[in-house]
Amino acid sequence: MNANNEHKAPVLLALDWGTSSLRAFLLGEDGEVLQTRSTPQGLQSLPMPGAAGFEQVFAGIASDWLARWPHLPVVAGGMVGSAQGWKEAPYVRCPADVGSLAAHTVAVASGLGRDIHIAPGVLLDEPGVMPDVIRGEEIQIAGALAQNPALGQRATMVLPGTHSKWVQVENGRIVRFASYMTGELFAVLVKHSILGRLIADAHAPEPSDSQAAFLQGVQAARTSLPGDFAHQIFAARTLGLTRRLAHGQLKDYLSGLLIGHELVSGLAKSSTTLQAQGPLLLIGDAVLCQRYAQAFAALGVPVAATLDNPAPRGLWEVARVLGLLEQPVVEASL
Repeated sequence: MNANNEHKAPVLLALDWGTSSLRAFLLGEDGEVLQTRSTPQGLQSLPMPGAAGFEQVFAGIASDWLARWPHLPVVAGGMVGSAQGWKEAPYVRCPADVGSLAAHTVAVASGLGRDIHIAPGVLLDEPGVMPDVIRGEEIQIAGALAQNPALGQRATMVLPGTHSKWVQVENGRIVRFASYMTGELFAVLVKHSILGRLIADAHAPEPSDSQAAFLQGVQAARTSLPGDFAHQIFAARTLGLTRRLAHGQLKDYLSGLLIGHELVSGLAKSSTTLQAQGPLLLIGDAVLCQRYAQAFAALGVPVAATLDNPAPRGLWEVARVLGLLEQPVVEASL
């Protein structure tokens, strides 16, 4: 964010409100981020349950902004619209685009004089296909497409995380997607299984050793046979017991194994060969995306680009379609 942006007048207050955190953005007339704030008070960390907890957190992060710009429109996306959120915004069925997201927003009173327009998630529920949902990622996809219109014709977007998402985009719409519990499964195995006992006491390896173990895990996933997954997970223990890998490398091996299996499955679902349909993009945390890029490279699959956080632009697009940006926002007189 450019420091000069703080002196520009905002046209929108956008909230990316998830399970573990809330990020608030003041956005300018072209969708640029003017100011950013964050708090770890996501859905799981509210000061009190129910609407009162959401109101308190929202007031803490945005009350001075709305005091200065009392007519600033507010949009939100993420788990804040889930059944456990402030107000449920029911899922929109695939195929979905920013227009259908905007058409199915719900409004909730913020407690600060402005309604918050909450965007829905997206549901995939077709015959012969396991049902799947995304909530929050659809906003990032909308932002990515707004920033890169050429991707709208066809692209594969991978969003690594606790529940990684593989999203197929065609003609500007989300047409199908698949979720993988890669990050959560990794955390459970490290913290709550016998595998974690060797990992917990290990010294951090050299970067080259860490990389080698990670790629060994990716390669194991690539050459696996049906049903090998559970057996290969146990190797994260036996490779340490037999000293084939140092204890400090076991965590990286496990990471590579889990990510590798996700990539093999995701690529197979998107095409009949280990290639993605259209350009492949990574969206999310830079460090995690870099690890995924290394795994893709090991499989011989190019990554066209990595995007950090297009969610603010996605929320701006929802507000634009809703017509919330058409009225000038006037600063309150002192």
